[in-house]
Amino acid sequence: MNTNKKMAAYVLTGHGNMDKLVWHDDWPRPQIGAGEVLIKVHACGLNNTDVNTRSGWYSKAVTEATTGDAYGVVHEEDPTWGGGAIHFPRIQGADVVGTVEAVGAGVDADLIGKRVMADAWLRNWDDPTDYENTGYFGSECDGGFAEYTKVDHRNVLPVNSSLTDAELATFSCSYTTAENMLNRTQVKAGDRVLITGASGGVGSALIQLANRRGAITIAMASVDKHEDVAKLNPSHLLPRSLDHLANALAQTTGENTVDVVTDIVGGPAFPDLIDVMSRGGRY
Repeated sequence: MNTNKKMAAYVLTGHGNMDKLVWHDDWPRPQIGAGEVLIKVHACGLNNTDVNTRSGWYSKAVTEATTGDAYGVVHEEDPTWGGGAIHFPRIQGADVVGTVEAVGAGVDADLIGKRVMADAWLRNWDDPTDYENTGYFGSECDGGFAEYTKVDHRNVLPVNSSLTDAELATFSCSYTTAENMLNRTQVKAGDRVLITGASGGVGSALIQLANRRGAITIAMASVDKHEDVAKLNPSHLLPRSLDHLANALAQTTGENTVDVVTDIVGGPAFPDLIDVMSRGGRY
């Protein structure tokens, strides 16, 4: 690779607000090593992982149940998604869609020119169950808020889709999170699935992916967002805050229990969610 090549990038210079993201049009283009690919970035999503890393919210020093403004109380040794240190400057951005422009030694050259999505989960590929060495793209390493990025070739997947790059850039974090939740709870056709936070990225993905499995989806969201959530075709819609969840379920769906709770919100509603689970239900 030509080490003199430059690129445009938004670079995170420290924990803080948006002013900590600084635009550069002469940032060094990443150099790939063995087993890596260079991606020309076409689109990159923004999700809470990026916000939380910027603000330092993952640090154990933060005790507030909020996000976006944790800086000032951050422990420098643990503010990344994986609970480790972050090294500035850092290029954030996990949800990358782009084209493979070059490959390192040991990588199939057929990847060059292919449109790919990045798998944002970093892992020890010699032992993928090694939880001590997991991380997140754009948090523990540079990500996609730049013209180019690099990643292990096993973290990219060719994609053939009519969706735009910007549309596909909403998938990596939200849809893999949602699919893993459905896998862990073994959602199948006919299951009654209650989805909290249904208007968000993971919640909207849960509606669509559970629908694909033939589940009966019961979406909870603020009433002012019901019109948009309805476009995702949940089986039923409920308000976000309810005085008596079991009664609302019975009035809306005809039953006062559900088989599965996919809970994105947590918080004080947790006991009510447990109460409406059927025997043998999954959370």
